[in-house]
Amino acid sequence: MFASELVERSMWYPTILGFLVVIFAVALFCGSIWLLLGTNLGARLGFLISFTAVTGFGVVLTLLWLTTASPLNTIKGRIPEWRVIEVAESPADAKTVEIHNIEGDGTQVGKAKQADVKAAVDAALITQEEVIAEGPLPEDANKFARFADVNEYTITNTYEIGGSNPNPLNFELKHEPLFAVAEFCAVEDLGQPFYVPPPLEPNCADTSDENAETGFMVLERDLGSIRVPPLVAFGSTTLLFILGLCLLHWRERDEQEAEQRAVAETAIAPIPEPVKV
Repeated sequence: MFASELVERSMWYPTILGFLVVIFAVALFCGSIWLLLGTNLGARLGFLISFTAVTGFGVVLTLLWLTTASPLNTIKGRIPEWRVIEVAESPADAKTVEIHNIEGDGTQVGKAKQADVKAAVDAALITQEEVIAEGPLPEDANKFARFADVNEYTITNTYEIGGSNPNPLNFELKHEPLFAVAEFCAVEDLGQPFYVPPPLEPNCADTSDENAETGFMVLERDLGSIRVPPLVAFGSTTLLFILGLCLLHWRERDEQEAEQRAVAETAIAPIPEPVKV
């Protein structure tokens, strides 16, 4: 609790602290159950039963992680997002061949999808400043930065091209890449005071001005890997659960065979003759 109040992140917080929390949690909850079973059933049998019970609970838990619509507060991979590839003066000049004719072959997206693309465009075009509490910025943080504020530019058109919806029943296992192109331009400076809100639909600045930034931002849809960690956890716990069941089964078979050998030896042993006095 005291370490969580630290502002500066270090090797102790949260890395080492996270490992210690997990280790002590497993030792406290799982170890106490094993200790209780071990005092009644023996150390080995108590360990096998507690191990199988914990892995069985893990199978159920990871299956819930894998099947829920939104796996919140669980282990998960990267969420789907738009990834900026490049900024070009026109789609024909871009290095991405798939979007050279996007204005003719692509589709112009609606307001909802345009807002999703704009969030990625804002993160790339706006200059990021370093925050001491969050550490230094990556080297490519301001690679595509052109503006200091989101009100300095506007997006006029947004297009999409590509993408697919594969059907695994038809052995379609890969998605076609989905690209988006956002046309942006610098906003015309109206000379308004800072306390006057900008117009709802700002106009682009005069293209004859050399300082008027315009261009096309090319983005590719990253489908992410949000369910890969739950899938790996489900497979791992399932294998461990099967291993625990097999160990319990083999132990029971060994005990049954030992009991049968003991009964057979007792039946075969000759009855001693009575001693004559």
